[in-house]
Amino acid sequence: MVSQILTPLFVPANRPDRFAKAAASGADAVILDLEDAVAPADKDMARASLDAGFTDLPVIVRINAKGTPWHQADLAALRGRGFAAVMLPKAECPKAVAEVIAALPDLPLIALIESAAGLAQARAIAAVPGVAQLAFGSVDFCADLGSAHLREVLLPARFELVLASRLAGLSAPIDGVTVQLDHLEVSAADAAHARDLGMGGKLCIHPGQIATIRGAFAPSREDLDWARRVLASGEGAVSVDGAMVDEPVRMRARRLLAAQGEG
Repeated sequence: MVSQILTPLFVPANRPDRFAKAAASGADAVILDLEDAVAPADKDMARASLDAGFTDLPVIVRINAKGTPWHQADLAALRGRGFAAVMLPKAECPKAVAEVIAALPDLPLIALIESAAGLAQARAIAAVPGVAQLAFGSVDFCADLGSAHLREVLLPARFELVLASRLAGLSAPIDGVTVQLDHLEVSAADAAHARDLGMGGKLCIHPGQIATIRGAFAPSREDLDWARRVLASGEGAVSVDGAMVDEPVRMRARRLLAAQGEG
């Protein structure tokens, strides 16, 4: 099972010169991408460049989607190579997801939901044995629906992935990328929005995004101080800072402190 990953960084699998740099970027996982980042003419070279030995971080491989000319060769290239997980793009059908898991029984699968069909099947996909986590391919999702890539537009989709993950007992889902690279405040706002919805991390496409996204997901000092006051308030329904505190509120406080290694 893949542990909760906060800032996984994509790197094209046909650029092995970037693998170690990606691992040293501050990301907590590296995703070697065989799919969108690699042109068709370079797929074979990218597959031959796959490697899990350049870092102690989890190395995930995003393969090409089922039904593409490269899918079966991708599966064969992953077997017995020491990767942490496989990421399946265009996850839409629970049966197809189960077939990939059967082909790679030793690898947890991260199902990338990036279409209307995928979102409609998200709860069923999350329940497939071997699925470790859901992730949101928000850019492709918007392309499929013809919608704008805006937080308010994508709110229902993100929340559905959170619900699907919770119902299946999975780790919180990983949010999609922020394509704006020259204004890190956009990455910060997107990450804070995902955090507030209950998502557990965010896909990164540039090393410069990592610290910003990590900071946005981290509890603030004010949040931690509040959590400590809540847990020091005793039991039952009491008032803390003028607001009612009971067991559900204490559960949130415990989660905040546990994320910082307190508890």
